[in-house]
Amino acid sequence: MIARLDSDSPLFDSALKSLGEFPEQDRIQIRASVTAILEDVRVRGDEALVELTNRFDGQSASNMAALSIGQDQLLEAYESIDDLVRDALIESADRVREYHEHQKSSIGSGDGWRYTDSMGNQLGQSIRPMSRVGIYAPGGKASYPSTVIMTAIPAQVAGVKEMVLCVPTPGGELNPVLLAAAHLCGIDHVFALGGAQAIAAMAFGTEAVPKVDKIVGPGNIYVATAKEMVFGKVGIDMIAGPSEVLIVADDSADPSWVVQDMFAQAEHDEMAQAIVISPSEKLLEAIAQQLPIKLAQQKRQPIIAEAISSRGALIKVKDLNEAFEIVNKIAPEHLQLAIHAPEGWLPSVQHAGAIFLGVDTAEVVGDYTAGPSHVLPTSGTARFASPLGVYDFQTRTSIIQCSREGAIKLSRAAAILASEEGLYAHAESALARLKG
Repeated sequence: MIARLDSDSPLFDSALKSLGEFPEQDRIQIRASVTAILEDVRVRGDEALVELTNRFDGQSASNMAALSIGQDQLLEAYESIDDLVRDALIESADRVREYHEHQKSSIGSGDGWRYTDSMGNQLGQSIRPMSRVGIYAPGGKASYPSTVIMTAIPAQVAGVKEMVLCVPTPGGELNPVLLAAAHLCGIDHVFALGGAQAIAAMAFGTEAVPKVDKIVGPGNIYVATAKEMVFGKVGIDMIAGPSEVLIVADDSADPSWVVQDMFAQAEHDEMAQAIVISPSEKLLEAIAQQLPIKLAQQKRQPIIAEAISSRGALIKVKDLNEAFEIVNKIAPEHLQLAIHAPEGWLPSVQHAGAIFLGVDTAEVVGDYTAGPSHVLPTSGTARFASPLGVYDFQTRTSIIQCSREGAIKLSRAAAILASEEGLYAHAESALARLKG
């Protein structure tokens, strides 16, 4: 049912590598399809959006007005949902806002910063929020109101003034909790659009959908490919792959908790990944025994079963030192440290999107209510990418002001370097300050 790997095996490295691979042919075919969709939306705008949405989402919209979700609908949804659900949304939003306010204060707020050097030159940086941001919230195998909160609130805290939300609605069915989340977060424009066509609409702009400066939020491989292909026209947060969790566990972990944590990730979709690494053969065996028992109890059993069997693994290691070596090779999206005294092992983690410390800390709280955004780097990109945050919605502009003394000294050195590079007009521009 699930792969069993041992770090002592001579085939271990190749087996570990295969867990993160995807069929290249699929990528080629998807890219061709996405290219056609992007071009269609770029050329035909709203007309293409309506046709593509009807085709892919099984709708029968006659125009974009039918796919635009107004503020009155958002408010109606917010007021209509169950009180407990509304309270949970509010708690999630409040905690995400509090976390990102702390984040903003730690990286600097306001206009930026400046300093004056020994020559009287003023140097610094201005920090400004982006004007308009596009958000994609998945709505295929599951609908994600939490993604609205986890993307919109960091943008709000950063100071973004206008937000556009696109969400697929297969069969035309709107999720009222997602609409309530959009109302709670103050989303300006909401459209029932999904897939590559939604990304195209936000990237290029159409008659109905405003062009944005940056697109954020996770989606399926068509969405991820579209984001990759429009990068440069607009900014993007990251190229997100299937969701993944890596659990490092020792004998202090409850095997039934570990299994449920694996299933929580695996139920996202068939390509999701759940891996457990442990030096304890006893724990791994207990997990292996419980997997089929608990799987039979899951409401999303077919999805979980496929994910666990195709991309899951239980990995036996000699000790925790070896476990963390493998962690840093994988660079997981979510890393759970279900071990004794996890704080002591934190310096051993070089690459991870989010780290959950201790047996009481389930990855699921990070998905909903902890505070940090759940939009995280996947597929090993935690080696160079970071969680979505306030900094993703700000631009930084360098500020340079020369004093008279600084202009003379710096221009002389600049002219020398420009001449060496053969850029003589550059040199003359600098020397003009010396003559003035």
